[in-house]
Amino acid sequence: MSLNRRNFLRHSALAASAATVGRVEFVRADEQKPSSSPAEKLGYAVVGVNGQGGSHLQVLVERPDVEILYICDVDEEVGNRRAQQVAEKTGKAPKYVKDFRTALEDSAVNCISTATPNHWHALVTITALQAGKHVYCEKPASHNVWEGRQMVNWARHQNLMCQIGTQSRSSPSLHEAVQYLRDGKLGAIQYAVGTCYKGRKSIGKLDQPLQIPASIDYDLWCGPAAKVDLYRPRVHYDWHWDWNTGNGDMGNQGIHQMDIARWFLGEMQLSPSITSIGGRVGYSDAGNTPNSQIVLHGYAAAPLIFETRGLPKAGLKWEDGMDEYRGSRVGVIVQCEQGYVVIPNYHAAHVFNNDGTAVQSFDTDGDTLARHHGNFIDAVRAHNHELLNADILNGHLSSGLCHTGGISHQIGASAPREEIVQKLQGQELFADSFNRLADHLLANGVNIEESVLTLGPTLEMDPATERFVGNEGADTLLTREYRAGFVVPEAPA
Repeated sequence: MSLNRRNFLRHSALAASAATVGRVEFVRADEQKPSSSPAEKLGYAVVGVNGQGGSHLQVLVERPDVEILYICDVDEEVGNRRAQQVAEKTGKAPKYVKDFRTALEDSAVNCISTATPNHWHALVTITALQAGKHVYCEKPASHNVWEGRQMVNWARHQNLMCQIGTQSRSSPSLHEAVQYLRDGKLGAIQYAVGTCYKGRKSIGKLDQPLQIPASIDYDLWCGPAAKVDLYRPRVHYDWHWDWNTGNGDMGNQGIHQMDIARWFLGEMQLSPSITSIGGRVGYSDAGNTPNSQIVLHGYAAAPLIFETRGLPKAGLKWEDGMDEYRGSRVGVIVQCEQGYVVIPNYHAAHVFNNDGTAVQSFDTDGDTLARHHGNFIDAVRAHNHELLNADILNGHLSSGLCHTGGISHQIGASAPREEIVQKLQGQELFADSFNRLADHLLANGVNIEESVLTLGPTLEMDPATERFVGNEGADTLLTREYRAGFVVPEAPA
């Protein structure tokens, strides 16, 4: 059962303004035909295909049980090129459409796979769920905390599958490593440190607003975000470093490691306290998200610290490579009473005792991304969200940790090193994280004795309501002001 075009455009969240969104007509799960049998192909529309969406296509075109019916992208040049690539690979050309809503009207479409910029994730997902489609959505799940919770609620209300692209959840070796710790092999977990040490050079800054390429429908590209002039040279990808559309590298690359860390900790709620220290340092460009940041999530059982570094090892010499901490560059360290585990990538975990002697390794050959898409398809066919390795609830919680860390930064104030050190007295673990960051920045010529870093407040959160305690300013950043016509709808109670 599909929505006819008139009702869809009249009632969908995308077509309604903020002032007029009311009850949405949508397709309930019990009104759909049953999921296809393994012998039948699942019809797909792939939305947002310039970057990671291209990786989705590479996986999906190899599957004999999938047919790509639509390529959807606001950039006509990108969309038509991807459609041609799919045609060359499969022998059948998908239809290119600029507006993904057109694909939702087709009852042959069972699934949406989306890798748009972050600010579109929630609205694409929820609109597709309303239209009765299962959704595979790239990480992070959302652009803000409130959106993520609405995605969870809509998926449950519609009884549809929603998988988030944190593909490490589909690594058999990481499942084994998690169970190894839960079996008490290293005693109680004491803390986890996630590291995102990934080089991010300056994105540049224009003196005049960027002329948007004619191939891009910029109004549709902006969607829920504020429609503003851009002063960076590129529209694509560098949106990650603008709070209006992205979440910095903690919410880009780091969401993978944040998710792994929370998975090992076994936490199924947002953290009750959050503190950020960081800044965009080493260069001046059009970005406004931190390239250097540490965040403390104060879980009661064991804290989670997340460290982002976009500058190289020393002296802004990119050929020198990136820093490393206890065997991790883009990875996770889980410290326990009797040893620790290093997870250096998406699929391996190495166990050491406390003197650094290797004890055991877990590693699985194979493509975790292909496994992750396969897991989603298996859950769609079984119509059981409990089979999903990265169900939207897990995606929301891990993404939410990135968002709350970002909020502490955004409402913080610049502070010199001495003030930050005073703030961290009595917090040995977080102070060590800051001292290592300070040494890294000094090696890159950043004078942190001056007020170049932002010291965020320690925010207290009620995990049950996912709202901050006594901080209305922070609460306003749990969601955003949506543009008329692109309002993310609240799920029915």
